[in-house]
Amino acid sequence: MKKYKVTQVRSAINRPARQKRTLVALGFKKLNQTREMEGTPQILGMIDKVKHLLKVEEL
Repeated sequence: MKKYKVTQVRSAINRPARQKRTLVALGFKKLNQTREMEGTPQILGMIDKVKHLLKVEEL
C-alpha cells in the first residue's frame, strides 16, 4: 500500500465544523504539522475532503 506525506498548510479557522473534525481525525493539531499515512480508501477520502488545506506528497 502506498504511503503519503501530508502537511497541513492552511488554517482550519473559519472552516465548517465537518472539515475541522476531518483534520482532527487525520491527526492534525497545528499548522505546518506533517504526518505519514497509509493510502487506505478511508484516509484518501478524508484527505480529498480537505485537500485545499493540505499538501500531499507520495512517498
